[in-house]
Amino acid sequence: MPTAGDPSAPRVSLHLLGGFRLLHDDAPVVVPRGLQRVIAVIGLRPGATRSHLAGLLWPEASEERALSSLRTALWRLRQDPCCPLVTDGDTVRLGDAVHLDVDELVEITARVRDGELPPTASNTGRHDLLPGWYEDWVLLERERLRQLRLHMLEQLAGNHLAAGRHGEALEAALEAMAAEPLRETPHRLVVRIHLAEGNAFEAVHAFYVYRDLLLRELRLEPSPAMCALLDDTLAPIRHATRRQPPDPRRPTVDPTPHSPSSPSRHRP
Repeated sequence: MPTAGDPSAPRVSLHLLGGFRLLHDDAPVVVPRGLQRVIAVIGLRPGATRSHLAGLLWPEASEERALSSLRTALWRLRQDPCCPLVTDGDTVRLGDAVHLDVDELVEITARVRDGELPPTASNTGRHDLLPGWYEDWVLLERERLRQLRLHMLEQLAGNHLAAGRHGEALEAALEAMAAEPLRETPHRLVVRIHLAEGNAFEAVHAFYVYRDLLLRELRLEPSPAMCALLDDTLAPIRHATRRQPPDPRRPTVDPTPHSPSSPSRHRP
């Protein structure tokens, strides 16, 4: 393949989030499912040796048979001029000109961690890795990227909140909430953002929406850290509605009406 610095190099992109897609100058390349697995694992495990790749792709086969299957798959891929792979000694990797969407998510996450506020961060990595694929290496990588994105969105919301950009902070927190509705940290961020804006009603409403969801789905209560966010806001309400013990010096009035035959009722 042409190198990334070659002006004649085609634009090659590999998309694994939301499903496998290989594009060559924005035109889709048809890849058989078996070869998709080979390209995907090489993209997700850069620098892995052939033995390691063969073991991931054919875990039930012997090492010799798995390596033979990998050699056959690589030979088939090299017959296509759109092959995105480069052989480098005992390792196989994506070519330098290939853009991988997973790398974009990792890069954005690093920038957010450093305190930056990339404008496209909330939309990055919105889809799961290779949905419908259930190999062990896919499941592990899918969960890693899911957690990476959740933490990135929460960090992004916190960065925006610290900068006083409440609208952007709320957008990032709600995006994290949509990705994992039962996760407490984005709900906690939403409450903090509403309180920072002075919207006590919105904060209380967000708290009880999450509390009801948690009770309904898991029979759990929000954590003390979540409850502590609203202590100052709810304290006057709780104080006003708290039942006071009866005063023993005050006469007790029986609210039950007497029947007409009651001796205590005066007859006309």
